Amino acid sequence: MERYRISAMIIQKLPDQLIDQIAAGEVIERPSSVVKELIENALDAGATVIDIDIQVGGKKRIKITDNGYGIERTDLTMALQRHATSKIASLHDLEALHTLGFRGEALPSIASVSRFEIISRHKDAEMAFKITVNGGAIESVEPASHPIGTTAIVTDLFYNTPARRRFLKTDKTEFLRIDELIKRVSLSRFDVTFRLSHNGKVVRNSQGGMSDALKHQRINLLCGKDFIDHSIHIEQQRGHLKMSGWVAKPNWNRAQPDRQFFYINDRMIKDKLVGHAIRQAYQDVLFHGRFPAFVLYLDINPELVDVNVHPTKHEVRFRDSRLVHDFIFGSIHQSLAETRVGQAQAIQNQQPTPDYRQMQGRLSMPSYGSSFIRENDSAASLNYLQQVQHSSNDLPPFPGDMILPEEGQEDIPPLGYAKAQIHGVFIIAENAHGMIVVDMHAAHERITYERMKTRFKTDQLKNQKLLVPIQLNVSEREVAVVEQQQEWFHKLGFEISISGEESLVIRKVPALLAHADIENLIKDVLSEVVALGSSQKIEAAINEIMATMACHGSVRANHQLSIMEMNALLRDMEQTLRSDQCNHGRPTWAQLDMKQLDKLFLRGQ
Repeated sequence: MERYRISAMIIQKLPDQLIDQIAAGEVIERPSSVVKELIENALDAGATVIDIDIQVGGKKRIKITDNGYGIERTDLTMALQRHATSKIASLHDLEALHTLGFRGEALPSIASVSRFEIISRHKDAEMAFKITVNGGAIESVEPASHPIGTTAIVTDLFYNTPARRRFLKTDKTEFLRIDELIKRVSLSRFDVTFRLSHNGKVVRNSQGGMSDALKHQRINLLCGKDFIDHSIHIEQQRGHLKMSGWVAKPNWNRAQPDRQFFYINDRMIKDKLVGHAIRQAYQDVLFHGRFPAFVLYLDINPELVDVNVHPTKHEVRFRDSRLVHDFIFGSIHQSLAETRVGQAQAIQNQQPTPDYRQMQGRLSMPSYGSSFIRENDSAASLNYLQQVQHSSNDLPPFPGDMILPEEGQEDIPPLGYAKAQIHGVFIIAENAHGMIVVDMHAAHERITYERMKTRFKTDQLKNQKLLVPIQLNVSEREVAVVEQQQEWFHKLGFEISISGEESLVIRKVPALLAHADIENLIKDVLSEVVALGSSQKIEAAINEIMATMACHGSVRANHQLSIMEMNALLRDMEQTLRSDQCNHGRPTWAQLDMKQLDKLFLRGQ
């Protein structure tokens, strides 16, 4: 028990150097932390060109030069004092931050654990000055030669705190962290040129500019050369919230969350609420175990977001977290809903998608729900054919039996016309660009699922009274959530009453969730609402059951379809939201254009 004994000690003020080193432990974790703080200072100073020169992964030397407006001679020593800053002067400034840095801790923290130099020339000064610091102690301030702007040099990081130095990784690992940081920062400021060198070799040179070509070039350089080609551009605004950027289509996904860039007022962040909203938006279009890619920018009134909740400023707190969560979720969810072949090709061709259902009349499948969701697929097919024969006397021939027009290729549907069925699994179709291959079960599964979701949204959800009500013990905050959200729970088919300060009783549940684990579902929902301000878990649970029903009710492999049935399926795909993926995130179709087909057979080579 000796190690738990604390001897009586008098309270005393810590030495300034020790205070700086403690602060450095929070702010300066590794070389990349130093680079982040110095780059943020450069951006706040109005820099348009920033050069980063790294040696030995940043352990030996970090040199960052910018062309910002510089620091005046009288402010050089003040810049190295704790909590000294030019960026805020009052509480109002703190509550409406427009700068990346504001605490005044970065420079003194860095200087306390390294050999540090700043050379700076203010835009209105005739000459530059240099200040030298060793382990937090200022050694000299003297004139120097330097253009307008600032150079910060950090040498021998953690030389006087060997315990911290031992926790650093290999030179390569530390440099890769710096490189990743530069990627993220450069995506927040397209107007700034960033140049990164390591051990004398230029590794990255991102030219600044606001043209679409330069933006796309930088994004593809950092996210992958085909990211833009496989992404959806978002531009949404609701009140004081505005979000723009790019989200990758679900079929362009990653094994790791390494292509996820999110910025709030140009500040790069990794926030739980934001991450949750984006995951929810991709919920039923992304293959399990995969991660979405995105580059997104949220503009919000600075007074409605608090960035002063974490030393590294990666996490934020919103005044109205539910509003922000729902805005991010809704913006991405709606954009992903348009991932269907008809929509994509209509945008590409800059012309509206023809209404092929009108052209086909009643020859299209009247309803997969009435003709295909049966246990006996053969009976379903016979029933469908009888409907077609009964209604086809006064209608034009079905497109599947038409001869493709020689001219006016724009009249061909995006997914073309069916030609054959392969092994009872795939539909082969011909369109204006080449050959289309469709996984008929996956495609029909998405169509059925989307129709079920539409009925769920428009019809009153049926609920079921429990024979034995479920008693739940929860926190006072969770009871308050139920009291505030009674209308929402009722709309989803729940009847929940408050039986005490920390207890609830569930009397009715949605019929679709009659066999689900209601107790744990409601607990998860309440904890999520308390933490994030909203929850999609109930809708997700209902959607999961509907997805299973759609999967079991969809046309199966080895079921033979007629040309008319195949064409009807293609037309419905063109009109169905999210039809590029099935409910499990698998692709439903693939295009092989004529160039790809020619290449397979070495034609023209």
